[in-house]
Amino acid sequence: MAKKEINIKNQTYINRDISWLSFNYRVLQEAKDPSVPLFERIKFLAIYSSNLDEFFRVRVSQLHNLVRVGKKTKKALDFKPKQILDDILNIVTYQQIEFGKIFSEQIIPELKSQNIFLLRRLDLNDEQAKFCENYFQDHLLPYAQPVLLIKNKIRPFLNNGALYLAVHLKVRDIVDSPLEYAVVKIPSDHLPRFINLPSQSEGRYDLIMLDDLVRNSVNWLFPGYEILDTYSIKLTRDAALYIDDEFSGNLIQKIKNSLAKRNVGPASRFVYDREMPKPMLAFLKETFDLATTDLVKENRYHNNFDFFKFPDFGLTELKNVPMPPLHYPPLETGNIFENIQKRDHLLHFPYHSYKSVVRFFEKAASDPLVTHIKVVQYRVAKKSKIMNSLIEAVKNGKKVSVFIEVKARFDEEANLAWGEVLDQAGVEVHYSFPGVKVHSKLALVRRTEGEKSVTYCYLSTGNFHEDTAKIYSDFSLFTADERITKEVGRVFSFLETVKLPQQGFEHLLVGQFNLRERLLQLIEQEITCAQNNKKASIILKMNSLEDVEMVDKLYEASAAGVKIKIIVRGICSLVAGEKGFSENIEVISIVDRFLEHSRIFIFHNDGKELIYLSSADWMLRNLSFRIETAFPILDEKLKKIVKKFINIQLSDNTKSRILDKTLTNPYKLSKGKTTRRAQTESYELVKKLV
Repeated sequence: MAKKEINIKNQTYINRDISWLSFNYRVLQEAKDPSVPLFERIKFLAIYSSNLDEFFRVRVSQLHNLVRVGKKTKKALDFKPKQILDDILNIVTYQQIEFGKIFSEQIIPELKSQNIFLLRRLDLNDEQAKFCENYFQDHLLPYAQPVLLIKNKIRPFLNNGALYLAVHLKVRDIVDSPLEYAVVKIPSDHLPRFINLPSQSEGRYDLIMLDDLVRNSVNWLFPGYEILDTYSIKLTRDAALYIDDEFSGNLIQKIKNSLAKRNVGPASRFVYDREMPKPMLAFLKETFDLATTDLVKENRYHNNFDFFKFPDFGLTELKNVPMPPLHYPPLETGNIFENIQKRDHLLHFPYHSYKSVVRFFEKAASDPLVTHIKVVQYRVAKKSKIMNSLIEAVKNGKKVSVFIEVKARFDEEANLAWGEVLDQAGVEVHYSFPGVKVHSKLALVRRTEGEKSVTYCYLSTGNFHEDTAKIYSDFSLFTADERITKEVGRVFSFLETVKLPQQGFEHLLVGQFNLRERLLQLIEQEITCAQNNKKASIILKMNSLEDVEMVDKLYEASAAGVKIKIIVRGICSLVAGEKGFSENIEVISIVDRFLEHSRIFIFHNDGKELIYLSSADWMLRNLSFRIETAFPILDEKLKKIVKKFINIQLSDNTKSRILDKTLTNPYKLSKGKTTRRAQTESYELVKKLV
């Protein structure tokens, strides 16, 4: 991964944070892939940066805390937090160097080839310089917030994630005047990061970053001073709420109180321009009370997630070829409940339109035969047709129950707000449990048909989120099969009453009940088959594989001769392809235009194949501290469809990377003339299925 390699030759586990950095490098690989359209490559720079920002706010903050704990606590850990923190900073430094090269040596020249010029202040002509001065005077002055830094006296508070210019200056016209420092806020939270400039010629696009526009006019803020140089800086603050394991008091109020403190937490990263002189960096380090491990070198610009907003100038040919979601007539037309009653329906987003899901709730809200609607909310869109349908259902006399997980990281505030809206509308709202997150993606609709009550369920690997359904790859199942619906009802009963269900789960695998145990049993069953010289195989797809017990069980299965193929988007602590413990395990990762989010577990099961779709990754938190659900595909026709999709992914030789102990993410390249790209082929398969 980006030159810096960590020695794990004698390890059987890869540290989760080191593995995560390897995943984020796969994102960066997309930014330098010349086959990816130019504007999409810029977007991958933004994704890489956004991912890294959250990583420092959450994971690195926790490592900082572990470094500070006592020796007794450190002894209980199975890793050395200081060593991991050092490794992280080394890897990120190398990745940032590569990021800078991609931007300056690939992206900028390609933009120029398209007549798009990202200018600095010294590149401006007279008209553009005047435009920048006027823009600064008209728009920036109210937000700039210049502050002179006086050693041991003035220590301004740096807002979390905000951009600043650190200014090197001295008093003008005084011989041997001492050098001074100041900071100026770059108000990218109020103004566009990219400013269109007057063009120098027809068909040419000129723009400047807000940072450089501030640099161009910063002298206005310090009359009587000579500006010697400026360097950009940013402080990232600890975002953890530290409430997951609390079992007493008002959990909702604690979350609200913690949210108010999130942006004023301790530093987890101080990002600075690598060209900054050492004396200036030392001064800033002392002024803002930073540790050496807080310091992270970057390039000239920070907050590069703003590249999400890079203007496209209407040049659609520099973007991905559109893949519009495909309609699914069986659920988008006719009586949706009758059609679900006839058979199970499997949808694969974003290839399928999300209209079927929205319509499921809209029809449930308006259908006079529907009596109850139940939903688990983890993340939803800000403007949600689904939530609006639930409110409409209450108006129509339905009994609506929503379980809201208010500990969904970075969605806590939005979920609390939706909870208040739903509660005021008359929805029965249930909130989080202390110590446990509810991550299942479930909905239940009860309908009176004749003299009996019929239950319809929706189970998914992804959230009820109309926006992310356009870019996240997820599977969803609509079913009226009582083997499934009865057990979904038991999950909701537990969420609403916090009482253990009197009957267990035979078909669903549910976190806190049977999820981990049943997965271990299924692996053990494959081991037994292999030991008896029967065919034994496991295919797994997930976002993250980190749980030590599950990794060890997969090693045991490999040693017994079970053939294991795994697709992991993100963290993978398992070391694949190693003689003696994992030679029968292959692991790949696919990073492409859509975010791979579905979880699929396939067990050969002595010829009676078992296929589960799930909300759960194989991480300690998912298997031990969450309410997760894995649901079986019981319809034989749908089983074959899932297998087709998974085989397409396993055959990818365009966007697939091999995950092994080197952490270098080599592409799984085509051995012949045929190239396979899973997401494109999946879209074509859905066309045929529709």
